[in-house]
Amino acid sequence: MVSYDKAFKSYKKALTTTASVATSMMLVRSVANEVVPPELRELLFSGFGYLRSRASSDHTIVVEKKNDGLTNNHVYCIVKTYLATRMNIDIQQCLRTEFKWCLVCKDNSKDSLNNGGQNESQLFELAFNKRHKDKALKSYLPFILATAKAIKAQERTLMIYMTEYDDWSAIDLNHPSMFDTLSMDHKLKQSIIDDLNMFIKRNDYYKKIGKAWKRGYLLYGPPGTGKSSLIAAMANHLRFDIYDLELTVVTSNSDLRRLLVGMGNRSILVIEDINCTIEMKQREEGEGHGKSNSTEQNRREEKVTLSGLLNFVDGLWSTSGEERIIVFTTNYKEWLDPALLRPRRMDMHIHMGYCTLESFQILANNYHSIEYHDTYLEIEKLIKEMTVTPAEVAEILMRNDDTDVVLHDLIGFLKSRMKGVNEVKIEHKKVNNKMDEKKEDKDNDKD
Repeated sequence: MVSYDKAFKSYKKALTTTASVATSMMLVRSVANEVVPPELRELLFSGFGYLRSRASSDHTIVVEKKNDGLTNNHVYCIVKTYLATRMNIDIQQCLRTEFKWCLVCKDNSKDSLNNGGQNESQLFELAFNKRHKDKALKSYLPFILATAKAIKAQERTLMIYMTEYDDWSAIDLNHPSMFDTLSMDHKLKQSIIDDLNMFIKRNDYYKKIGKAWKRGYLLYGPPGTGKSSLIAAMANHLRFDIYDLELTVVTSNSDLRRLLVGMGNRSILVIEDINCTIEMKQREEGEGHGKSNSTEQNRREEKVTLSGLLNFVDGLWSTSGEERIIVFTTNYKEWLDPALLRPRRMDMHIHMGYCTLESFQILANNYHSIEYHDTYLEIEKLIKEMTVTPAEVAEILMRNDDTDVVLHDLIGFLKSRMKGVNEVKIEHKKVNNKMDEKKEDKDNDKD
């Protein structure tokens, strides 16, 4: 794609070499059709209608609400969104005397037939001195476009897509999970946030190194340790939609490709329990075993294979979209095929472990808004001596609004779990002792 600088350079050249503004716009339109990206081309021409040069030293850009008095002008919506927000103070101080916006309302009642029956029309006018033309075209207008796009991304409702036969079915994603409330180690949490923030800023970098703009995360650990909550927090942080792919309902590699190509950009592909939903054998069953008959070949083609999945993760099909996150989850990392774990497939491996004192304190603050309690020392000792998941702790903290009651209930639960663990250890020890005694008796009989 041709850069914005080249597009604006052509635009500037056309403006300065023509005698009238009308002629300039005709030349610019011709040049821009070849070099300007479609979205920016719409911003410059379809939306901004015309550039009017006054007798003074000012330029005025007009943004009408309707194109030809009929269809909605997308750029008008962009400008309206931008102007409705409070600008950064530094930028406001820099630009407020250079660029002036004005909302104009016109009475069209006398000419309603030529205006789609509308009695009133609205437009924005942007006025600036001619000496600021380069700043307007190269900095200010692209800044407005980027700002409005970011605002819309924050305001829009996120969606979660589910597999339904060979297509996607979407519902609103209203999961409240955020990184601030995730019960996990602070350093690990911050490393994930930093990695995500770096990823979304590196479009040019990925193009430079010739790689698809995507990143893979493997979440592994016991059930109830917060893997699903982390995925929701990632989606809310990035403002990305989630595509929850259930591989067990996908019948073939071709159906898998069709689903994956149908994903939108700025999205997270999630495959949960990856070790249970696809055969984790070395690529395809029978690979490297010479020729096979047509029946066996057809049978293999009718299954979703690891090869088919990997071809999308980092093969030729990985470039079918941009700004995508791929997340695999598993309870048992050691069960996965090593081919899935390589860098550029799963770039970051995140262990979701049992509850620690830090994660317990986050949960207690989330559910009861407390920073410390007299029971913390005893709870800390119990948590260190045994394993309990954040989900189990959260369930107990939700039982009662009285903080003292739930924390003592938690202590009782942990002590009961500890007693059960000790009883199991004692039982195992007894069994091992009996086996050792039998072995000694057999050895004595031989002697």
